[in-house]
Amino acid sequence: MKFMKQNYELLLALTLFIYIITTHYPFYKAIILLLEFIVIIEVIKMISEFIEKKRLRLRYILDVFIIFLTRDVIILTTMPEKPYNDILFLLFVILSFFLFRILAVIYSPLKYKKKN
Repeated sequence: MKFMKQNYELLLALTLFIYIITTHYPFYKAIILLLEFIVIIEVIKMISEFIEKKRLRLRYILDVFIIFLTRDVIILTTMPEKPYNDILFLLFVILSFFLFRILAVIYSPLKYKKKN
C-alpha cells in the first residue's frame, strides 16, 4: 500500500499505457488528448485563481500557450507531408514563451512582496 501511495503517477501512467496498447489506439493521438487535458486543467486553474484572488498570473497564461503549441507541433510532425517551416516557427514561438516564462518567474511581483 505504501508503494502505491508513493508511486501513484507511475501506476497511473502504466495503466494508461496498457490501455493504449490493448485498444490499439494511436500513441500520438493519446498524447494529443493528454496535452489537451492539461490545457483544460491550466485554464481552469487560471480561472479559479482569477475568481479567488482577482488577478491573473502570467505564468499560467504562458503555460497554456506552451502546452497548446506543443500539441500543434506534435500534430504537424505526424502529418505525412510535414510543413517544416510551420514546425520551426512554432518551435521558435515555444522557445520565446519559455524565455518569457523564466523571466516571469524571476521578476515575479510576489517575490518582491515577500522580501519587503
